Amino acid sequence: MSVRVVLADDDALLRAGVAVVLGTDPGISVVGQAADGLLAVEMCRSLVPDVVLMDVRMPGIDGIEATRRIVGAGLATRSLVLTTFQHDEYVWEALRAGASGFLLKRASPERLIEAVHLVAGGDALLDPAVTRELVARFVGRPGDRARSDPRLAGLTERELQVLKLVAEGYTNEELAALLVIAESTAKTHVKRILAKIGARDRAQAVVIAYRAGLVTP
Repeated sequence: MSVRVVLADDDALLRAGVAVVLGTDPGISVVGQAADGLLAVEMCRSLVPDVVLMDVRMPGIDGIEATRRIVGAGLATRSLVLTTFQHDEYVWEALRAGASGFLLKRASPERLIEAVHLVAGGDALLDPAVTRELVARFVGRPGDRARSDPRLAGLTERELQVLKLVAEGYTNEELAALLVIAESTAKTHVKRILAKIGARDRAQAVVIAYRAGLVTP
């Protein structure tokens, strides 16, 4: 079954280009396009796509507020923020709003297609350049700080290892290969970690790991 996508960007030419790129993948179907944040929210309410590719700066309401409203409405749609900006305030606000990923517009077509599939499948995705910005803002001195953070206190050594890898951007498939375990076991580890630290999803778990000092630059 195809991943259903809504494109939200006030640049019509960019929307057309992204639609062409996504159209090269038979596993992705673009079901709607919005030129502003309000229309993006309305489309997600009516079409309930799997993923909305969300620009940050748009007329009406921006992509961060649109994401906040989509998540607040309890929709199954996952927001992948696509922007030219990599500054930490955009990353932080997007993730706080409930975005499942953050990708720069200069990413390759292959990376964009991969990102849509990853986010649709429940993974979080942060562009490497964006990740560096986030690390620089939220990670201080490494060491015992992570262990003393109350949100991570209940994690086992294995779970701390898995969370660190998740924060570094590894998917469930990559976790399984790296740790020499079944992918289903990797998924179980991640789900248990999310429950223990009170994270809504992997994206929020990434932020928690950074702020706790579990990941170092």
